[in-house]
Amino acid sequence: MKILVSFIALLSLICSTLVNAALLNINPQTVEAEAWTILDTQTGQTLAEYNSHVQRAPASMTKMMVAYIALKELKAGHIRKEEMITATPVVHMVQWDESQMYLKKGEQISIDQLLAGLIVMSANDAAVTLAERISGSVPAFVARMNQEAQALGMKDTHFANAPGITMPDHFSSAHDMALLGQAVTMQTPEYLHYSVMPNFSYKQHFHHATNLVLKSDPSVDGLKTGFTKAAGYNLALTAHRPSSIAGSPDRRLIVVVMGAKSAIKRAEVAHKLLNLGYAYTRDEVAIKDKQLIAELPVIKSTLKMFKVEAKKPQLVTTSLYNDPSPIDLMTFDVNNSKVMKVDLNGILTTVEPLQETQTHLNVELNETSLTAPLEKIMHLAKVNVYQNNVLIQSFDIEDEVHIEQASWFERLLEWIKSWF
Repeated sequence: MKILVSFIALLSLICSTLVNAALLNINPQTVEAEAWTILDTQTGQTLAEYNSHVQRAPASMTKMMVAYIALKELKAGHIRKEEMITATPVVHMVQWDESQMYLKKGEQISIDQLLAGLIVMSANDAAVTLAERISGSVPAFVARMNQEAQALGMKDTHFANAPGITMPDHFSSAHDMALLGQAVTMQTPEYLHYSVMPNFSYKQHFHHATNLVLKSDPSVDGLKTGFTKAAGYNLALTAHRPSSIAGSPDRRLIVVVMGAKSAIKRAEVAHKLLNLGYAYTRDEVAIKDKQLIAELPVIKSTLKMFKVEAKKPQLVTTSLYNDPSPIDLMTFDVNNSKVMKVDLNGILTTVEPLQETQTHLNVELNETSLTAPLEKIMHLAKVNVYQNNVLIQSFDIEDEVHIEQASWFERLLEWIKSWF
């Protein structure tokens, strides 16, 4: 049996992706936040993280889920942007000291305005109004939020309200907020139309976007800020920058920072982590389109070998940081996007990103042969991806196998041939 030792993607369904090791060794003591993570949306790999599964108050980052559901409803045609909604007494749920659009009972407002108010103004009355319109009531919508969270694999999350008000049973994690951000940017990219807006006004109420990084980095287009006394200052940040792979769409990273000390600090920390991720990691083509992965012998069929091939190119994120010392984020040079370190002579030097990477892949086949007839989805292989002998990603591979059984005459001919 011939096996090509290479990264795998069959003409298959990738049923799950397991991230095994962070790519960047960042000293958490140098990151001024209680929890954080960096996620590559194309590969699903975590570049670096700290306390990323610790359950914390997400505050208004919760509204990403409200917008995600609303935009899915738009996509499905269940609601329309230009649809006018009459505000109901549900807006009275919002207290005077909460962020809001100051909607009044009986007031007419479009879904488009509600989405802008929700994402840019972080308006709690926009959140409950959308919730009621979509699910009939706020409690029913909160149940939908938890169903969506479960579907996205947000295992550290439970929602108890739509706006993100601090409650004992309302919590999430940096990891889960990054998963939600990934879903938002990939499944409902219209969200970015709102989150990139520098400001929004409704009637006499004008609001500047609280994502301060929007002002300094044109590649940044979202996602959501959040603050309560219990949560501290939170930020889900994303950007799109040119990929190192020719002809590929822009590479998108997501950074989530939770529990920073101020709005300025959350922006500073998140932007440093974002720039670090882009500078010291990259996506690479691990397997080419139509590449042969393996050939499995077939028994009781005229088909002798079942060819396992890739239907499309597959990417993997690799590290470009090749230094044994942990990264000190406080000394990261933002202007040049370079990691700085003190050498043996006490001189501050730069750590240059690698130009080439060394990776190897191990294919573990679950089947040594296939016996006809077969017509089912089969779990055929697991592929482990290594960089410098460190496992960085694993794939469980499934493929739909359809092999017809040879007739008795065809099998007889094959038996006779085997004697000669």
